[in-house]
Parts: sequence; C-alpha cells; structure tokens
Amino acid sequence: MDQVSGNEPQPTLPISSAHDGFFQALTEDIYCFTDKIVNVYFIGNPNKPEEWLLIDCGISRTKDRILSILAESFGDAFPPKAIILTHGHFDHVGAAYELASHWSVNVYCHELELPFLNGLKDYPKPDPTVEGGLVAKLSGAFPYKAIDLSPFIQVLPEGQSIDGFPEWRWEHTPGHSPGQIALYREKDGALLSGDAIITVKQDSMYDVLTQSEHLQGPPRYFTTDWEAAKYSVERLSSLDPSYIAPGHGLPMFGEEFKHRLKHLTEHFDEEAIPDYGKYAEE
Repeated sequence: MDQVSGNEPQPTLPISSAHDGFFQALTEDIYCFTDKIVNVYFIGNPNKPEEWLLIDCGISRTKDRILSILAESFGDAFPPKAIILTHGHFDHVGAAYELASHWSVNVYCHELELPFLNGLKDYPKPDPTVEGGLVAKLSGAFPYKAIDLSPFIQVLPEGQSIDGFPEWRWEHTPGHSPGQIALYREKDGALLSGDAIITVKQDSMYDVLTQSEHLQGPPRYFTTDWEAAKYSVERLSSLDPSYIAPGHGLPMFGEEFKHRLKHLTEHFDEEAIPDYGKYAEE
C-alpha cells in the first residue's frame, strides 16, 4: 500500500462547478463555502476563540482558499475548536493536514474511518462501471489511497457528543464509507449530511457543473455498501430535519425538502441504488 503523507500535496481533479467559491450563511451560526465541487461548513462564531468548528476541508490542496474566505467573511478569524471530517474521501480532506498544522488543532473522525486517515488502509477503489454519467465513468482515476493525518487525527468521543458544542451530535451514517458521519442539531432541525444524502447527481458531469438540485443518496462510484447506505438515509430521515446542508449540492429547506426526503426514503432502492456496478452487485 502506497500511503500518502498528509503534509504532501494531495491529488485533486480539474473539475469545478457553477458555485465554486460561493459563500452563504444558512443561519446565524452555520456557514457554507463551496470549494469547486464540495461543501465546507463553519459552525459557530469564528470571531471568538474555540467557539466554532470546521466541518470537512474541501478538495483544494492548499489551506489558503479556506483561510481567505474566513478572512473575507469574518475578518481576523480565530482558530476553530477542532476540525471534524464527515469522512475521509479525497474531496473532503484536501487541506486537512495544512489547516490542522496551521491552527494547531485536532482533526476528528469516526473510529471506523481512522485507518484511512492514519495511513493504515486504502479505501476500496471507485467503480467506473457503475450506472451513472460521465463523472462515474471517470471515477477510476479518482484518488483512493490512505492518507496520514498524524499527529492530528483523533477519534470522535463516544455518545455522539461534540466537545464544547452540546447542541450538536454526530450520527454514524455508513455505506458511502465505513465511518461516515452526519451532524444534527435538534433545536432547529439542522442536518449536515456529509455524503449520506446529497442534493446533486454527483455521477453526472452536467449536474455537477451546473449544481442542478436533485435530492439523492450518496455518490454511486464510491459507495460500497448499499444496504448500510439505505439504513443511513432512513436513520437521518427519522430525525425529521428541517433543512439539509449536504457534502455536495446546494442546501435545501422547507416543505419541499421534507417531501423529497420522504420520497427518497420510501423509494431508495429505485432512486439511489444503481442497477449495475461492482458494489451494487456485491
């Protein structure tokens, strides 16, 4: 296994979207920044030390994009309390090592995701034979090697808690990766879903480029356990979230979101699971 050191430039892709660089406030303390084709979230108040969290680290190989948007949006932002990774696929960990080193903060993940993030185990290879569009066909070239985020990587605390942020809890949502998580806040029904539920057809080049809205299950080419993926969608749906902040695609709100989530949950087999592909057949 040829692991990739976390402090070495990580492989990336020359793919962007119509919302690359878009920054928006979802609430007074949840902010979304789109880095090419993937979303990064700021939870809390970056103007106060240790009172915010960075959720995922984008696809770009430099910390400068995230530091720049923080400076533009918040001025002299303080370091976060921690970085939390919904999972460790290459498009969510781009600047993780650089940012953790720059801020001297820990990076947290689920215990089942740890081997992929401390250099011990590669992810399963993406499946270019899976049913889907051009992005799916190109996925054979996507990075899947383990990276080593030592000494910053740590396991999330037990009990679904998040230190210093008692309103939030993490939910284990396997399927797309063994240790994928989502984040949920009951008081306003906020759901940061990672890649368990997304709002764009991530296997379609047109939809990725235009960010056309379509609530669906996880990206097909990297999802290896569809039974677990279905369970994860059912689990998140049972929380009755008011809105979703996904790993890919635009945030979605209100009754239209609730209707689409109900439909996806009830028709997951037809809507999400591909008709063919290596992992679908397994």
